[in-house]
Amino acid sequence: MPLPATFNTAPRRDAAILIVDDAPANLGMLRKMMTQQGYQTFVATSGERAISIARRVHPDLILLDVVMPGMDGLETCRQLKQHASTQRIPVIFMSARSETDDVVAGFDTGAVDYISKPLRMAEVCARVRAQLKIRDTSDTQHEQAQHLRTIVDSMAEGLMIIEGTGRIQYANPACGRYLGCSPETLEKKSLGDLLSPQVTQEYLDYFARCANEPEFVPQPGAREVVVRQCDGTLRDMDLTLAPMAMHETLFIGLLHDITHHKQSETALQRAALVDPLTKIANRRHFDTFVEMEWQRAIRSGEPLSLVVLDVDHFKLYNDSFGHAAGDLALQKVAAVLQAHAPRATDLAARYGGEEFVLLFGETSPAAAAALAEDIRTAVEALCLPHPRSTTSGWVTCSIGVVTMLPTQLDQVEDLFIAADRAMYLAKEAGRNQVRLGDVRNSAWEAVKALVMR
Repeated sequence: MPLPATFNTAPRRDAAILIVDDAPANLGMLRKMMTQQGYQTFVATSGERAISIARRVHPDLILLDVVMPGMDGLETCRQLKQHASTQRIPVIFMSARSETDDVVAGFDTGAVDYISKPLRMAEVCARVRAQLKIRDTSDTQHEQAQHLRTIVDSMAEGLMIIEGTGRIQYANPACGRYLGCSPETLEKKSLGDLLSPQVTQEYLDYFARCANEPEFVPQPGAREVVVRQCDGTLRDMDLTLAPMAMHETLFIGLLHDITHHKQSETALQRAALVDPLTKIANRRHFDTFVEMEWQRAIRSGEPLSLVVLDVDHFKLYNDSFGHAAGDLALQKVAAVLQAHAPRATDLAARYGGEEFVLLFGETSPAAAAALAEDIRTAVEALCLPHPRSTTSGWVTCSIGVVTMLPTQLDQVEDLFIAADRAMYLAKEAGRNQVRLGDVRNSAWEAVKALVMR
C-alpha cells in the first residue's frame, strides 16, 4: 500500500539506509517505507550482521533496534563508532524503552536520535530526512578546510603550490619524504632548486603564458623529470603541473615517484602471482596491478573500470555436492573471467572464497557494463546444476561495476567500495544480475578550494 502523500518528501539522491531489527514485521514495514521514499535499503537481523554490512557498503544512515538477542543495539552502536570506516555514520535508535536513562544511554553510545516504539511512520520519515540533511550540511567552513588539508597532507603523492615566479608556496609531507627534507624547508626553495635550468625555464615560460595570454588554455599533463633532492642526489619522477582555477599566479604541482613503481614491477615478478586453485591471478597480484594501472590512468587521463563478482549461494552448492565439486565450479568460473580479460591492461583475479575481481584499463562505463553482462551470461551458460539455489537451476553470479577517471588525490579504496556496494545491491535485488555503481571524482576541486579559502 503506498504511503500517504504527507510522507513523500523527496530524499537526497541515492541515500542508503541500513535497517537493523530482529522482528520480521518491523523489518518488513520499515524496509517497504524506506524503499517507497526512494532510499536504497539494506537490512540486518543481528548486530554482527549490521556491522559487517555497514563496513562493506557504508550506508548514509542506520536505523537500529535497541533490544536484540545476542549483541544488542547499544553494543552494536559502540562497535560502529569504534571503527574508522563506520564511526561517522549517523545512528537512530528505535526502542520501546523510552525512560530517560535508556534514552541517555543511547545518546552516550553515539546515536544522533532516539525514536520510541511503537513506531509512527510519519515521524520516522521526518527524522530520517532531518538526519540526512544534517549529515549533508552540518560541517562548518573550518571543518571543511581541515578535512581538505587532511586529504592533502595524507596523500601518498607529493603536492606543491607554486607561484608564477617559481617559488614554492606550499609543500605537503609527501614532498618532504620524496625529497629528504621538511615541507617547511621546501617552502623556502623554488623550482630552480629542484630542476635543471632548462626545465625550470620551460616551466617559467609556461607560467608566463598562463598569466599573460588570455586565449591560452593550459591542460594538466605529466612529464618525467629528474628532481634534485635536498641532499643533492637525483631522482626520476613524474611532475604534473596545472594552473588553479580563477588564479593566474598559482599552480598545483603533483610529484609521482617512478622509481618506486619500477621497483614494484621487479618485486611483482618474483612474487607468487597465481591463485593455486583457479590458476588466475591472486589477490596480492591484483592489488599490485591495480596500483600500477591506477597511476597509469592518472597520467593518461583514461577511465579505469572495476568489476566485482560473487558466486550466488555458493555455500549451498558446497553443501550439496562437496568441496571438491565446489572447487571445480570455481575453476570454471575463473576460466570464464580469464577469457574476458585478454589485454595487457586487463586482469582477472580470485579475491577470496567465491569472490572474483576484474580490472579493465581504458574502458568506458558502457563497455565495462557490457563486459560484465557478457561474463554473467557466460557463467550461467556453464550450466552447472545448482538445485538448492533460489535464483536459478544453474550456478549464477551477482556483479557490481564501477568506472572512474582517477586523479592523484582520489583513493583507490573508493573504487572498491563502490563496486562492492553495487554487487551487494545486485544480490539484494535478486542475484544473477549486473548493477552499476558510481564514484564521485572531485579531487582537483578539493585542492583548489583549500588554497582559495
